[in-house]
Amino acid sequence: MFYRRIFCTKRRSARRYVLLAGAALLFLGALFGGYVGFLQLTGNFHTVLAGVLYRSSQPSSEQIASYKDRYGIQSIINLRGDNTGSPWYDEEVSASQKLGIKHINFRMSARRELSFDQAVNLILTLRNAPKPVLVHCMSGSDRSGLAAALYLAAIEKKGEDASEDQISIRFGHVPIPYLSSAFAMDQTFEDLESWLGYSDS
Repeated sequence: MFYRRIFCTKRRSARRYVLLAGAALLFLGALFGGYVGFLQLTGNFHTVLAGVLYRSSQPSSEQIASYKDRYGIQSIINLRGDNTGSPWYDEEVSASQKLGIKHINFRMSARRELSFDQAVNLILTLRNAPKPVLVHCMSGSDRSGLAAALYLAAIEKKGEDASEDQISIRFGHVPIPYLSSAFAMDQTFEDLESWLGYSDS
């Protein structure tokens, strides 16, 4: 009887901890979901380097005009690639042409690591684009994060922490292997770290 009581008490305590942990995870998930929703409502627009590089989610024609007016954007690098015939793409190209903004396509996937040659091509594209430049993908969280990180690391020679911060949860990116479908962005940067001069990594 005594052992049964202890066993039942322990089982109830374990169940309570599981329920509390589950509730905490649900709360954190809802909190993160709300934060990501807020980022999308605001265009997930951020300054990477004032007067030089900005990042965002897919911009509307109105947002492009606003960014041009407020930040003087001279070029846009679209990381979703040429999607002629898609409304979002045609609207973006049309808005860029009307505002005298150079439009550049660079196709990449958040689910696939960049090869070394692709990464170098992205860095050269970022370096050669007229400044200030706006780089964007669909959500502004993953591909844009890697592009911003590579710019800071390879071109501006910023430190590892400052560069890696661009691929973080602050922008809606989930840097967790197996749980994140976009972890390929983290892995790409990790694979390039020695080439970028981060020899202690």
